[in-house]
Amino acid sequence: MSKQERQERPEKDPDLRSTEVTEGYEKAPHRAMFRAMGYDDEDLSSPMIGIANPAADITPCNVHLDDVADAAYDGIDDTEGMPIEFGTITISDAISMGTEGMKASLISREIIADSVELVTFGERMDGIVTIGGCDKNMPGMMMAAIRTDLPSVFLYGGSIMPGEHDGREVTIQNVFEGVGAVADGEMSEGELDEMERHACPGAGSCGGMFTANTMASISEALGFAPLGSASPPAEHESRYEEARRAGELAVEVVQERRSPSDFLTRESFENAIALQVAVGGSTNAVLHLLALAAEAGIDLDIETFNEISARTPKIADLQPGGERVMNDLHEVGGVPVVLRALHDAGLLHGDALTVTGNTIAEELEQIDPPTVEDLDVDYLNTVDDPIHERGAIRILSGNLAPDGSVIKITGEDHLHHEGPVRVFEQEEGAMEYVQEGRVKSGDVICIRNEGPQGGPGMREMLGVTSAVAGQGHAEDVALFTDGRFSGATRGFSIGHVAPEAFVGGPIAALEDGDTVTIDIDDHELSVDLTDEEIEQRLEDYDPEPTYDSGVLAKYHSDFGSAANGAVTNPGAKWD
Repeated sequence: MSKQERQERPEKDPDLRSTEVTEGYEKAPHRAMFRAMGYDDEDLSSPMIGIANPAADITPCNVHLDDVADAAYDGIDDTEGMPIEFGTITISDAISMGTEGMKASLISREIIADSVELVTFGERMDGIVTIGGCDKNMPGMMMAAIRTDLPSVFLYGGSIMPGEHDGREVTIQNVFEGVGAVADGEMSEGELDEMERHACPGAGSCGGMFTANTMASISEALGFAPLGSASPPAEHESRYEEARRAGELAVEVVQERRSPSDFLTRESFENAIALQVAVGGSTNAVLHLLALAAEAGIDLDIETFNEISARTPKIADLQPGGERVMNDLHEVGGVPVVLRALHDAGLLHGDALTVTGNTIAEELEQIDPPTVEDLDVDYLNTVDDPIHERGAIRILSGNLAPDGSVIKITGEDHLHHEGPVRVFEQEEGAMEYVQEGRVKSGDVICIRNEGPQGGPGMREMLGVTSAVAGQGHAEDVALFTDGRFSGATRGFSIGHVAPEAFVGGPIAALEDGDTVTIDIDDHELSVDLTDEEIEQRLEDYDPEPTYDSGVLAKYHSDFGSAANGAVTNPGAKWD
């Protein structure tokens, strides 16, 4: 390059962090490395924007994300940014479900956050587009954005379309429940085989309002993603339009220095919870929202979910409680339809800012989504005539869960259950019990030692809950655990019992035959034992970790309580 050409090289904003690796004669070796990858002078003079991409061939949720990332790349490149794509991990929750491998799922949330934080820090990036597919991708990516506080845009990979079996739409939830139906003699193995072959017709995350779609929807309510970006299906052209828009917006937020700390507030999190309880979103969102708030240093405790559920009705009837999926919501306007209904009813903080620089009220005004009244569809109700008067999430406490536990209401509004408990030390024993056909109406099943430290990793147990539901006991058999349940779980299932058994929580004191009381209206999960009796039973309790080396051993000691989001970041703050 001649002296004249060097003088004409575009001038870079000196306040950008990436100047540390692109500017000055002493950075010639650094620029040489970039040039080896095809970057030119114009790129090196532009904002450096990372694209965190967890693409993988191990789950349909992520199998298409290279194409999504390409669209985001083009959006950045065409808006005079310097796009740099890099990878991170993912775990397929559905494929690992019911196995020891499911212990990796929650750990993957932490590794995703750590890896994205490390790459953006090490490479001195100016901003990021974070892409999510399978369940833990979404909170992991948003946690990374909060930690780095770089200008960031969250981009969802989109959900799978429903399959068709026997003239009706089906999803992976139906297949899991079919396993229980076969065990109970209500379905033949041949029919289950047919359902299996048609339930998942292509790329995308599980289609109901399970964890992936819940967290993608919440990304809009929190302000991390533009309104309307969560609902386009994975294989629709509109998904790639959203990806390109995310890339363009990423350049804007870098230029405007608009970071997560500029829009994340207590009000943002209250909006996210209001959306979650209004659509019947996954219980896992409780865990992830607590973790995100802790990372952001925002005061949010688990009892807030009860407070917001008490004032926010459930107005959407989507799977797992209903029959409809995310694509049905997309076809009538997506998440903004629900947000508008809540905002018009005074149940949303309209002045909360978003990644676009506008408030959520301003974004709704620009989009102008239809009202629920105008739509007249059978899976969306008005706030004045809701499906349930209270939101779908309840936090139960009592002497079995002093720090709280979580249930999602998918059926009966008023639930009370009392009876002798059957205790299982891990998921496998409970699954065997159910599959042998021994479960009956009125049973109370406890699964412990599946918490963040005890598991470790807080396994989701959709296999057990689906087998119970598949045998017709979704509402008359109660299950509770210090582990988690899947976003596809429905029925009388209580998770996140805290403190967990491994750290000496009261759940560790339970014995077969103890009388357990569950009362949803009174927010109670208790056992007919005195504090002294519980203390006496725990006197000699001293469990050994399940793993003594490797990644599971490390996270066994790192995880905090589920009541605080099960975070591992020592700098995270909670109440």
